[in-house]
Amino acid sequence: MTEIIFERSQDISAEKRLWEAAARNAIRRLVRCAFAEKMLDAKALLWAENGEQAWLPLWATRRVLHFTSLRRAPADTLLNRGAIEVIEDGGVRRRLDDPAALLKEIAPVLDVSAASDGFEVLLRDIEDSMKNDVLARGHRERWSDELRQSIAATGATGFIDHLEKSLPTHLTAMTLDQWGSLEGHPFYPTWKAKPGLSAAEISALSPEFGARVPLRIAALRRDWAYVETMPHVADYSEWFANAYPDLWEQWSDGLRGRGKEAGDWLPLPIHAWHLENFVRREFASLIASDILDVEGPDIVTLPAMSFRTMLPDTQEPQPFIKLPVAIWMTSEQRTLQAKSIHMGPRLSTLISDILAKEDELKASLEIFTEELGAILHDPETGDEHPGRFLSVVYREVNALARKDGLIPVTVASLLAESPLAHRPLVCELIDRIPAAEEEKAAVFFRAYARTVVRPALAMYLLYGIAFEAHQQNSTILFDVSGNPQKLLIRDFGDGRSFAPLFEERGYRLAPFSRKGILPTTFNDDISLVRSFVIDACFVCHLHELALCLAEHCGLDNPWRILHEETEAAFEALRPRMLSDAFWVEERQAFLEKPWPTRSVLRMHLERYRDYRVEHGLDNPLAATQ
Repeated sequence: MTEIIFERSQDISAEKRLWEAAARNAIRRLVRCAFAEKMLDAKALLWAENGEQAWLPLWATRRVLHFTSLRRAPADTLLNRGAIEVIEDGGVRRRLDDPAALLKEIAPVLDVSAASDGFEVLLRDIEDSMKNDVLARGHRERWSDELRQSIAATGATGFIDHLEKSLPTHLTAMTLDQWGSLEGHPFYPTWKAKPGLSAAEISALSPEFGARVPLRIAALRRDWAYVETMPHVADYSEWFANAYPDLWEQWSDGLRGRGKEAGDWLPLPIHAWHLENFVRREFASLIASDILDVEGPDIVTLPAMSFRTMLPDTQEPQPFIKLPVAIWMTSEQRTLQAKSIHMGPRLSTLISDILAKEDELKASLEIFTEELGAILHDPETGDEHPGRFLSVVYREVNALARKDGLIPVTVASLLAESPLAHRPLVCELIDRIPAAEEEKAAVFFRAYARTVVRPALAMYLLYGIAFEAHQQNSTILFDVSGNPQKLLIRDFGDGRSFAPLFEERGYRLAPFSRKGILPTTFNDDISLVRSFVIDACFVCHLHELALCLAEHCGLDNPWRILHEETEAAFEALRPRMLSDAFWVEERQAFLEKPWPTRSVLRMHLERYRDYRVEHGLDNPLAATQ
């Protein structure tokens, strides 16, 4: 009996520790967003002499917030590492241990026109995020214990080395991708919100749990589908049969067994949860009228960091499958709109054509081509809007199934904590760098910045194509010595482009235009394309890695290195740019002017009245000049 009580006590203690960690994580995100988005005035902070403590007067309520450990970093970044107290009139102090208490104190002074239910919904989503954070970190601790035993058994030098020795390259990359999915977008205060899902469903479906998720290969009548392909794809069914031969055979045999001709139908993968909780109900009329056949074989897949991009769990690599899932995650429902179906293959074709003629760029850049997309399309009305819940994009996997010895690592995974030590995984790669110990981090980051900045800027400045190169969409290819070699980019359905630039160089791209759907191809204003590059690549990716290396690797001022590599990229591209005036304007935007980035917290509080609200961050590269 004593032993059982002790175990329960230990469980309660562990759960309390995880809840406290989740609360700190939520508060840290809330503080960072509120100051960065200028809803709290960072200039009003009163700092202690040591620069670690700060006080923020809340004049409207005659109170003061006391931050016991607040760190200032470039790009208007304020990182809360300690406790937060509110000091009331008369000197009474109260510690704010959860985000609800903090939000209650700062709500009256936040510079935002919140919707009537804005704070209520924000708190609900933060609380749901915390619940899921506790669940995920509890699993992460158990997963880490298992990995430590496996790594010790193989005699590997680290987690990455262990995976390289144990799995094919594409499964090594996917394991790392799932490992990196714990933290989510660095600026979302609702980073893990999945309202409506039970704890069991979250564990079974989410990549941070190492999930394996079945997909049903349904059938959609061929005349009820719109299909977009890259030029080399002649026919959907033929492509599918070559990509998934065993699955195709099961699918076509099943149709024939139900008295149907396979040639009249197209295979349509549907996420298992989506099928049972949405499709059977919302598309019941299509099922009853034999337009959609939801019988068929299943395939087991690994969900990638995006939750609804799935890789078949097979030793031989097969293409990724990206699907809609009618789940609200991080304040958005994960549909797959017609825009993604149309533009993914089109942009993949355009970029592939450019790389075929750009040897230098091809040596530094690879993409996951989106070879084929399909969506429910009413043959009489042409309506594709319901198809946002019944669609698919296939993404090639060859970029992960490598034979050249390069190691693909999703960027978010580099920032995730290793199962072996309380330090990010990027340190394992830095340890491999053949340089003096005190120089390794600087050598690594210079090569890394060059690997990311040069191809990203070349595609934007020369061709007007903006990669959404944030931590989830960017993969870096490393050699065995830990040196970054190439940038590998995915996800083109929402990619932005500026037509005059690529058209000037002889390329064409059919734009997608639908009422109510934000366009992605622009002709008059390049700023929306530029902000896409800066926000995803520089703010969410390179700045975050710089923060990580400064904190964990002792790298002094990584932003100076980033400035030098960005400036060098501009100099290298200058002779090929359309005009000196354009070069000057763009150089100022990246190296001198404030960086535009999405105002995620503001949009959430305003209940997404506008999906393109941005704020400017002090440019950390300008400060290094």
